[in-house]
Formats: sequence, structure tokens, C-alpha cells
Amino acid sequence: MTLLESLVLVFVAGAITALATGLGALPFFFFDEISDRRSVMLWGLSSGIMVSASVFGLIEEGLTEGTPLEIAAGMATGVLLVVIAHDILMDADIDPRTYEEADFKKLVLILGILTVHSFPEGIAVGVSFSDLGLEDGVAFLGFTVPLLAVFMTIAISIHNIPEGTAISIPLKSMGVSKWKMVWWAVFSSLPQPIGAVIAFAFVSVAREFLPFGFGFAAGAMIYLVLTEFIPEALDLGKDLPNGGKPELAGGIAIGVAIMLPLAVI
Repeated sequence: MTLLESLVLVFVAGAITALATGLGALPFFFFDEISDRRSVMLWGLSSGIMVSASVFGLIEEGLTEGTPLEIAAGMATGVLLVVIAHDILMDADIDPRTYEEADFKKLVLILGILTVHSFPEGIAVGVSFSDLGLEDGVAFLGFTVPLLAVFMTIAISIHNIPEGTAISIPLKSMGVSKWKMVWWAVFSSLPQPIGAVIAFAFVSVAREFLPFGFGFAAGAMIYLVLTEFIPEALDLGKDLPNGGKPELAGGIAIGVAIMLPLAVI
């Protein structure tokens, strides 16, 4: 197996997770809108999946490769870089309504914001392929794919579906066509296959940094859940009974329940 073949496979895995984001727009082919209650549950579902993938996948695997200190250092760096990136981008929010009319400078800003949000997920996929080609794994198209890579690809793909729905909601209110909503949802996750390839190439060359890489991806994703996903859900649910907290908790519980069987496998 050549390095190029490995990079292509990792890129395809990252592309699958990006394409899954487009599935989040499909409900609008059948329904005119998604209620706040369901939106809160979807954010909770996404949060539960992300945290589960980080804890049961990245951190657990990282501890088999390195020390808790290495994992902690990676997590701290992941959080720090997300914070710095947000500061550089003026803590701007993703607003799909700016996509259609973006000039070059605004498009660069949008791409930067999307990278901050989805790049860590791509890194998670990339480092999960670190044992590609070794004996323990699943046979696929002539490759021996690590179980962790299968777990992370599925986890990030499932997580991306409600994220695609959240991106499509404001586009729907603008009257954007259904297929364009699918495109913009996928567009929001395009940094993932790029991040996957970069992370895989790095840990392949410098395997001693693998535990740090696991920690980095886990720290960045957990931080995004705590500072963006959950606050967004609570903001959407502020007019619901109990502020939408039961719906959020239910979504998180479902997300964790979906990931637990995969983690055991």
C-alpha cells in the first residue's frame, strides 16, 4: 500500500463525512420547517455524538498510545487554537445568508469560520486512520481499515446530519432552493477531508505525536460542543417549557446511546 493510496482512502473518508452534512437538508424536501423543539433535540443529538466520539474513541485510543499528560497537552492545544482562531475571526458566527452574496474578503472570512468549526472533525478522522494497513481492522477495497477509523467516520457522519439541518434552516427562510441548501450544507464541511489528509500524513511521518493528535482533536471537538452547540440549543429553546433543557438532555442521551454500541465494537 503506497502513501498516495492511503491518502486517497483517508480523503474519501473525510469526503463521506462532508457529504453526510448534505443529508441534513433533505427533511426540507418533505417538510416546510423544523420546530424549535426538534432543532434543540438535533443539537443535543449532535453534542452527544461528538462527546462520545471524543471520549470513547479519541481519548480512549490515545491512552493506549501515550500518557495522560500527552493527551491533556493535546486537548489543551486543541482548545487554545480554536479560541485563538475565533479571536482572529472576531468571534464571528456562521451566517449562511452571507454565502450567496459574498465578495472575496467575506468569502475568505466564511471559509475561515467553517475551517474552525469542521477542521477538528477532519483531524479526528485523519488520526483515527493511523493504524491503516495493520492486521487488526476491517477489510475494505483491499485495505485493512482500523476499527477506530470506522467508528470515527460513522460518528462524524451522523453528527454532521443535524449540523446540516441547522445550516439549512435560515436558508429555507430565505427561499433558497432545496438543492442549493444541500450544496451549502456540504460546503460547510469541506475542510474535513482536507483536515483528515493533513492529520493522517502528519501522524504517519511523526507517529510519536499520535497521542497528542488524538488529544488535540478531542479537546477541540469537546470545546466546540460546550461553547457553541449547547449554547445554541439553549438559545433556540428559550421559549420552550423549561428552556428546552429536557429536549437538549434527551438529544444528548440519544447521541450517546447511538455511539455506545459502536464504541464496544
